[in-house]
Amino acid sequence: MSHDHNILTPSLESYFTIPSNWVWKRLKYLSEIKKGRIADIDENKSEISSLPYLSMEYLRGLSEPQYVRVDENSVLANDGDILLLWDGSNAGEFIKAKKGVVSSTLAKLYIHAINEKYLFFSLKASENFIKSQNTGMGIPHVNGDFLLSVPIPIPSLERQQTIADYLDNETFRIDALISAKEKLIKLFTVKRNSLIVNSVCRGLNTQVKLKNSGFDWLGNIPDHWSVERSKWLLTERNERTENDDGELLTVSHITGVTPRADKEVNMFKAETTEGYKICRKGDLVINTMWAWMGAMGISAVDGIVSPGYNVYIVGSRMFEEYINYLVKIKNFCTEIIRYSKGVWSSRLRLYPEGLFMIYFPVPPLYEQKEIVNYLNMETAKVNSLINATEKSIEILRERRSAIITAAVTGKIK
Repeated sequence: MSHDHNILTPSLESYFTIPSNWVWKRLKYLSEIKKGRIADIDENKSEISSLPYLSMEYLRGLSEPQYVRVDENSVLANDGDILLLWDGSNAGEFIKAKKGVVSSTLAKLYIHAINEKYLFFSLKASENFIKSQNTGMGIPHVNGDFLLSVPIPIPSLERQQTIADYLDNETFRIDALISAKEKLIKLFTVKRNSLIVNSVCRGLNTQVKLKNSGFDWLGNIPDHWSVERSKWLLTERNERTENDDGELLTVSHITGVTPRADKEVNMFKAETTEGYKICRKGDLVINTMWAWMGAMGISAVDGIVSPGYNVYIVGSRMFEEYINYLVKIKNFCTEIIRYSKGVWSSRLRLYPEGLFMIYFPVPPLYEQKEIVNYLNMETAKVNSLINATEKSIEILRERRSAIITAAVTGKIK
């Protein structure tokens, strides 16, 4: 093995220093790389001729496997093989394979002359460098030439095995902690959602007499509440801008109504906002295209929104923040879907006539404000726990990355 000092960029040389008895080798001398292929889904899921299609969603445990037929063009992987995400926003990420057929967005590494587990950890330490050289204006993808030139620190085979075993144990322990904290976040989220549903639909008095609301999505409500069509509670606002003045707002199912400037929006922005809809503080704004996913909420500021959105003035019998919690309820989205128009679920649109068919629970106004005050306080507590847990996960991930880098560059004795 040669040192290949000329392959080290200044940033790598300053970041990665290795023991004097180690050497550097370019990745192209240690591995061959083959991209996966597009494959047809096998609906019959034949165990003899089909294997799971290895998408990132499946490998991360976010989706069930889809099976594809194996042919002479299939790139096959076994459990533990090294895969690289070639295309997409996180292109350059390395991940361990499960047995299956490599998808078109991934590539498989065929390893030789190095311990495979050790190489995986070395590549994880170099991910940020590899990602920094991604190319492509639309969908980023790995720079293949740069990837093959990435230097890998090489100790003896015995040392490679020792480092791989050490990192297996350390990363397993850290990953177990991260998994436990992610489950905790899910529990916090369920608790927060339950608080909102129970308070908005049942009120705060657990001893109050209930009655059937007449609507499956709403269930039983306090006996002194009414249920009324939103037509009598909301009024459409259709005022338009005559110039480019006004803060542009956007609406999503995750963040509700927020200034576009506060978000990383990569979609096309119109040259002028003349003719956009005016939105006032306290208005209900609905993203017509994504209402079925819950993209709606009360605006906290004056602004302007896309002509494709719908804006509604909240009447005097409803407290705006109460409606803001109401529209976040999952079951409310079932009503949105019911009254939206479109053949496909992903093409549904909610127009004013559809919204005005939906019935809202109407507690006394003073009670709506009590509910909002309670939820503001209680959800803030839960959100604080979620934020703290997310920060602790980030610290663990940083520690995981630091341990890997230290081990594969000989910093851990």
